[in-house]
Amino acid sequence: MQIQNLVLNFELFWGSSNEIRYVHSSADQHRFCSFVIKSQSQLWGPRLRSAMAALPTRQYFPEEEIIYISSNQGIKDGETIVSTGGMYELGFFSPSNSNNRYLGIWFKKISTGRVVWIANREFPLLNRTGTLKINRKGHLLLSCCGDTVIWSSNSSAFVRYNNNPVAQLLDTGNFVVKDGDNSSSNKTNFIWQSFDYPGDTLLAGMKLGMDFVRGINRSLTSWKGPDNPSPGQYVSYIDTNGYPQILLSQGVVVDVRFGPWNGIRFSGLPTEMSNPIYSLDFVVNQKEVYYKFELKSSIVQIIHLKWDGSISMLHWNNRSQDWLVYTSGLIDSCGHYGICGPYGSCNTNTNPPCNCMEGFEPKSPEEWNIADWSNGCKLQIPLDCKGGDAFRKVTKMKFPDTRHSWYNRSMTLGECEIACRKNCTCTAYANLDIRKGGSGCLLWFGELMDLKVCEESQDLYIRMPSSLLTGLTVSQPGFNRKIQILIIVLSILVVLMGMSVVVYAFRIKRKRSYMKGRGRRVHSIDRHYSDVEKEDLELNFFSLSIITKATNNFSVENKLGEGGFGPVYKGVLETGQEIAVKQLSRTSEQGYDEFYNEVVCVAKLQHRNLVKLLGYCMDGDERILIYEYLSNKSLDLLLFDETKSCMLDWPRRFCIISGIARGMLYLHQDSRLRIIHRDLKAANILLDHDMNPKISDFGLAREFEGNQITAKTKKVVGTYGYISPEYALHGRFSVKSDVFSFGVLVLEIVSGKKNREFSHEDLSDNLLGHAWRLYIEGKYLDLMSPSLRKSCIISEVKRSIHVGLLCVQNHAQDRPTMSSVVMMLGGDGSLPPPKQPAFFAEEGSPKHYTFSEVDEATITLLDPR
Repeated sequence: MQIQNLVLNFELFWGSSNEIRYVHSSADQHRFCSFVIKSQSQLWGPRLRSAMAALPTRQYFPEEEIIYISSNQGIKDGETIVSTGGMYELGFFSPSNSNNRYLGIWFKKISTGRVVWIANREFPLLNRTGTLKINRKGHLLLSCCGDTVIWSSNSSAFVRYNNNPVAQLLDTGNFVVKDGDNSSSNKTNFIWQSFDYPGDTLLAGMKLGMDFVRGINRSLTSWKGPDNPSPGQYVSYIDTNGYPQILLSQGVVVDVRFGPWNGIRFSGLPTEMSNPIYSLDFVVNQKEVYYKFELKSSIVQIIHLKWDGSISMLHWNNRSQDWLVYTSGLIDSCGHYGICGPYGSCNTNTNPPCNCMEGFEPKSPEEWNIADWSNGCKLQIPLDCKGGDAFRKVTKMKFPDTRHSWYNRSMTLGECEIACRKNCTCTAYANLDIRKGGSGCLLWFGELMDLKVCEESQDLYIRMPSSLLTGLTVSQPGFNRKIQILIIVLSILVVLMGMSVVVYAFRIKRKRSYMKGRGRRVHSIDRHYSDVEKEDLELNFFSLSIITKATNNFSVENKLGEGGFGPVYKGVLETGQEIAVKQLSRTSEQGYDEFYNEVVCVAKLQHRNLVKLLGYCMDGDERILIYEYLSNKSLDLLLFDETKSCMLDWPRRFCIISGIARGMLYLHQDSRLRIIHRDLKAANILLDHDMNPKISDFGLAREFEGNQITAKTKKVVGTYGYISPEYALHGRFSVKSDVFSFGVLVLEIVSGKKNREFSHEDLSDNLLGHAWRLYIEGKYLDLMSPSLRKSCIISEVKRSIHVGLLCVQNHAQDRPTMSSVVMMLGGDGSLPPPKQPAFFAEEGSPKHYTFSEVDEATITLLDPR
């Protein structure tokens, strides 16, 4: 009885940092306590030690013991979990000047209270009713007000391995879910870990980059403000277009670029000697691309992306009890991305800092003279690409942006020059790695951006007309011209012979491997197969036997749905990876052209809001696409279902709208290709486990070349309700056609209603007409789905409807571009008034355009001749 009273008294001290800590455990399947004595007070110290002596031995844990929560247990607001060595603590907190509550991790032993990770950044708790639990499937569930889940981890792929899942905060700061029954299991084989979902802080051992196997993109995202942990506008991530490099972007605009990695450091950064504090690692392979640092001493260091966009490596100074800046991402005024434009080099030791390299001149001398360097420089004599070009060796220069580059790890510098000479669009080359005298090949295509004079010791070879090289430092990788020519000739012969042997062996091996599948393997003479192969897409080819086994012979139980292309099945590869298998139906109106179009388009595109194509299969008449599997399937299945739509509260819907906008901006402007989707609709938006949107189905997409703005076709393809008027009536399509479809989608997401199926009891309006009338009458919120009333942010709802109406205006020239849409959605400034939408009729007058009734499947319209 005395012990029970003592326990009750201890509960009152929960959270005290200098006396007693009370925690829960489940070793005996009931609640008991452990005590951590922080003081040896003569007043109560002996009494506590005497009381603890009366407890069973296994119920006392010294401070260094692991503290965790087990299945169906958890913590509530006011309780915390402490890491093994007491370095980190997890619990609920409120930022300064805010009453919102967040579940986060912060330093406990040093810099008490500095937050390094937050679970519910986008969905703060408004009171202190929050609880964190772990269920038997290994899911962490953050809930409030009873059982309302506002955040959860995803570990569904590992459910079958979880016997007794436990959540533990490691002394690295990593909050993990693991199998508590298997103590001998791999210490890194976690069910889930917070290190896969960084916030604004990168801790030692945490990876920044892409995991291609699991489809995880680890990036740093700033806070919205000094006291607002919501995701801000600055993001630091690894861009995998071309040779990977780290970028820091403000919205869609790159602000700072680190890289590329030269084997020792990022190009352009000061030379850094080996130090006893930390080591850096940058890994690029087929499975993942990541950057991380590891500590080699007891000094604590972090990388922090501040709310204002500044990024720094900080280390903790015990003497001053403060964080000191070890190094900053923005070293000087030349650190901002591309301030001198294409071929312009930035030098902090000159005034002005921007200069054209030797052999180059300003594109616009007038702008250059008024310190507007954005248009950059051009060659004094254009390249002719007829054999009269050479390469100038440039030293002490930060390597250019690699988003339009190609690399090979095994080629020599001489082979690299040969490869660049053969391609007229190749503008520069260099070794990929500076270690051991240099190795590998890195080729640049197009204009060279973000050049900066620095201490870089690596050589960059820039393509120039030979006539400009007189008197300049000419690059000749060899020692003597005759010897160089001989080496090049011999290298070509060796390479050709080697390639012939490799190609022959590869074809024999592939033929033996894939002939095991069902049906006839398509041969290289097949035009369709050759078209795909010659694209050099670095895309996996799956044999039909592998796909058949993964989908249980295309079982009905594995079928996820069916679209205009054909049925889609869920599959599981032998590695355990879940996939979505899209099979071209023999009765589909889409055919090889759409299949080929989708393979080529999606394989060359990489963005967090685009679905990822893993590979393809061609066997006889079979045409199959293999995608990443997205557990929440398509948006329309949730949005237009009265029961399931409650899963989409307003914050999630607004994130979906914003994600689609960013994906479309990438297609229209930021990707290597300029893509017009032509079939953007709710059914083609897939949702991952976190409800992040991914645009899919590129079978009808078209690529625009260069400065091409619009195109015309006699074959109109798309889906009724989403097709723009100029496309439906005249066959003209452009980026503004996609903008129209996006606007329809926004209004559908806000209202939860289909445009085509919407009807009003008094008027014959479609959804666009109904939204327009409500806008004119000032009744914005009447369009919003009733299920959103408790979760909506009125300003965001109004802005979304307003942007949607701007996108569905009748005339294409009146509609905004996707870059404007992204800025309007993310800003809070005033918006221009929208004009009348397409397919709207005033009262008493016929609609401008009418269509016959068809079901909402992807359709093909043919204009009359």
